[in-house]
Parts: sequence; structure tokens; C-alpha cells
Amino acid sequence: MSDIAYEPLSVENLGARLGTITAITDLLGTDTQSWDIKEVGDGNLNLVFVVKSPAGSLIVKQALPYVRLVGDSWPLPLKRAFFEYHALIRQAKRDPGTVPEVYHFDEQQALIVMEYFTPHKILRYRLMAGEKTEGMAKVLGNFCARTLFRGSDLSMKTAEKKADAALFLQSVELCDITETLVFSDPYFKAERNHHNPEIDSLVQTLRRDVDLKVEAHHLKSKFCSNGETMLHGDFHTGSVMATDTETKIIDPEFALYGPMGFDIGMLLANFWMSYYSQPAHAEKPGARDAFQEWILQQVEEIWSVFCTEFAHLWRTERTGILYEHTLYEDQGQALASEQALAQRLTDIWQDTLGFAGIELIRRTLSLAHNADNEAIGDEKLRAVGETHGLLLARELVVGRRGMPSISQVHDLVRQIGAGAAL
Repeated sequence: MSDIAYEPLSVENLGARLGTITAITDLLGTDTQSWDIKEVGDGNLNLVFVVKSPAGSLIVKQALPYVRLVGDSWPLPLKRAFFEYHALIRQAKRDPGTVPEVYHFDEQQALIVMEYFTPHKILRYRLMAGEKTEGMAKVLGNFCARTLFRGSDLSMKTAEKKADAALFLQSVELCDITETLVFSDPYFKAERNHHNPEIDSLVQTLRRDVDLKVEAHHLKSKFCSNGETMLHGDFHTGSVMATDTETKIIDPEFALYGPMGFDIGMLLANFWMSYYSQPAHAEKPGARDAFQEWILQQVEEIWSVFCTEFAHLWRTERTGILYEHTLYEDQGQALASEQALAQRLTDIWQDTLGFAGIELIRRTLSLAHNADNEAIGDEKLRAVGETHGLLLARELVVGRRGMPSISQVHDLVRQIGAGAAL
């Protein structure tokens, strides 16, 4: 297909167009008439097909030349599939078994053929349904620690790191989406914004909040200028697939080099949004109280696992140009190395809280909202969780340097959820 001009796939033409590719027929067989093809893309950008046959199954993901959520009035380059492919193969190396195996990549057609996780379901919808996943927090915490550490100057050889960063710097358009829709649009009446009219008074208050705007752009500055590691770039509960016992990570098409706290912050923010939305999804008042506490336990474990694994990698895989052993352990100063580690984790923690607040705000006020809230039809009921999320967000962005522990943050989460005045 690489010699053929780009053309979007469809259920009708997929078999004919992919049926001669060995990497695909090895999994599905050559009888394309037996292939069951369904278009399942419900995201904002791409075509996604599940293809099954008596022999096997796989996912075909193809970029469109525009933002699917908006239409062809917002063009977007096809090369984003190239960046997703390169992110996937790096993540697979840095934390084996957590992301889908790539079977075939076609840059010209902007498509990736990859492993189909089944019977997995998007984690966001499992949380909305009150479903737990055993071992989830450990997988997510380890994934963050391993991919962020191993994709940085703490681990990589400097020439490899710089070449890798240069490659992902070419993802200009997707970076622009994050820089604009996440960090700027929510703080004024931008054209693509929309929000629940029931929270309009709070929205206007936040947009007049000078401290919030200043801190939001301190964080934007850090996002734009601190390319310390390869990020997933869009790491939330919609980028995780799970069963009762297994957790996988998908969709790194927004991958870029940026600050370590960004991925973790986005992820934790989406758990906190889920926490606040639970009463509206409950079968009856109080039915989700225990599940809400389980969500907070997952957040605490994700952060704990991240810190533990990051520290382990610091002590065993610190082979890059930062904090070299020759300056610390080799001079009998292991305590100095531990001091540097503790300070780095503190910096990451403060960034995590700030970026979490940014994510809570943009998911409520900017273009792409989250299903946790959007699935709540009653605007007044939806406004309760949205208000709680925005109040938490403001405290995280402005007060992140004064929140040294996850338990302190969760005291605040509960306080806001209970309707207490700040």
C-alpha cells in the first residue's frame, strides 16, 4: 500500500486493501471474505477498526487529515501516525507487555495495525460503571516510572536522547493542540470552548483569577520548554484498557518530550474527575461511596508505586548524563545521591499536582470534555461534580507547592466533595 496515494479506509474496502500484507494475513488468514470488520472509532481524531477472523483478531488505526471531532475545517497532518508508531515501539521496550504489539506500519497510509486487547474495555467506562480492576494501580505506576525514567537523560545515552527529542519535536501540530486547548483556551472565551451553563458563574470567576492564570502559564512554560523525557502526551483513563484483572495502555499519538509530571498529572486528574462524578452514576444515593474511596486508594497506590519504581531505577539504571555515579556513589556519597533523588521526586510531585489541575480545568471548559461528566444528562446534577473538579483544580494549580503529600491532597478532595467551604 505504501506506493498508493493516501485514502481513508472503510469497512467495505479494508479487506481488499490490507488482504495482501503478510503481517496481517499471518494473523487473520488470506480469506478476506471471512474477516469481520467493524469501525469502532469513538475518539476525536482517527478511524479505528476491529478486524476478526476464525484465525485471529487485530486493530487497524488510521489517521484522518483533519480533527474528526470538528471536521475538515480543522486540518491535521497525517504524520501523527508516524509519531504514535515510534512512541509505541519505545514504550514496548521501556515497559514490556503494557502497550499493544505493532504488527504493521504504513507511513504513506498513516495506519498502524496492532494487537487487539479483548475482552478489555476503556477504563473510563469501567469506572463510570463502578467496576474495579485488580492490579491496575501497580501497572499504571510502573508504566509511568519506567517510560519516564528510561526515556530521559537519567538513562539514555545523550546522542540517542537528543536524536529522539529532535524526532518528536517535529510533531508541531499535535503539540499546538495541547499548548492551545489545554493551557490557554480555558482561561478566556475561546471559540472552541464550551461548558455547562449551570457553572457559568464559577467559570467567570476562574477566568478573572489572576493567580490561576499566572500559575497556569508557568506550567505551560514548563511544558513547552522542559523536554526531559518522552511523554505519552494524552495519558488519561480513556487511554487505558482493562478487564477485572488486566491493564493495558493505548493511544500515544500525542507523544512528545516534556516534563515528567505531565503524564502522571493528567492521569490522576482523570481519576479525581471520576471520583466526583460517581454520585451521579450511582444506582441510589450513597451506593458509590465505597467505590469513591477505592478510586482514591488507586491514586495513592499509583503515586506510591511510581516513587518506589523510580527510586529503584535511579539506583540501578542511572546510566545517562544526569547525576552520574562518578559524582556520587563512586566517591562514597550515596547519601548525596539519595538527597538528589528525594528532591527530584518532590519536583515531579509539584508538577504532577499543577498539571492535574490544568487537566481538570480543560476537561470541563475547553473543546474535548470527558465522558464521566458528559454522560450525565441532568445539567444541574452534572454541575455538582464539575464544580468540585474546578474548585480542586484551582487549589492544585495555585497551591501545589504547599501540598507535600497525597494524603493531604485527598483530604482536600474529600472536603470539596462534601461541599465544605474552602
